Amino acid sequence: MTPQRIFGGLILIAGIILLIVGMNASHSMADQVSNTFNGRFTQGTTWYILGGIATGLLGLFLLLFGSFGKRA
Repeated sequence: MTPQRIFGGLILIAGIILLIVGMNASHSMADQVSNTFNGRFTQGTTWYILGGIATGLLGLFLLLFGSFGKRA
């Protein structure tokens, strides 16, 4: 495995963790109240979810195409 693919795997895991934290935060009392009155989650929860998705996609891309274009 190349270092890019290892780094991609670590980034993918970090993205999954951020997404899980964001989904757990969406069930908090503050987010439930915000969702009831505003129709959306709090800003912090939204950033966790969006950051987790973006980080996970970057990690997946690096994991799949990390050594693309390199010759052995």
